[in-house]
Amino acid sequence: MMIEILSVMLIGFSGGISVGAGYVAFLTVLNIIPRLTQLTKSVRYVHYYEAAVILGAVTGTVFSLWDFTLNLSFVLLAGFGILSGIFNGMLAAALTEVLNVFPILAKRIGMQDRIVYILIALVLGRIVGSLFQWLVYNQ
Repeated sequence: MMIEILSVMLIGFSGGISVGAGYVAFLTVLNIIPRLTQLTKSVRYVHYYEAAVILGAVTGTVFSLWDFTLNLSFVLLAGFGILSGIFNGMLAAALTEVLNVFPILAKRIGMQDRIVYILIALVLGRIVGSLFQWLVYNQ
């Protein structure tokens, strides 16, 4: 019984280390955080961005491991959701900027002069998908 528990703990810890190392390598190799600070013209706050990513990862881990509820007001939850969405959107934008995803996509489908329409379609698709998940799917 004790060997099984220790084995599960070792496997879980090893998996966590692997995922964490991959996440750090992803952010480091692609220079996501520095590029995000360049895009927002807030290079002097780079340590806050890094702290936010670390705090978010640790908080996400805690919320996924332990079962507890925070009784917060709707206004506070809405504000937290908006700020989380803004941060994740900016992080995704920095990633696509680093990887030059949109120029490559526009060139491949022959829409170099209409890249704005691709961006608008992606944003509207994301909004509609999120609204569908929140308003229809969760009920």
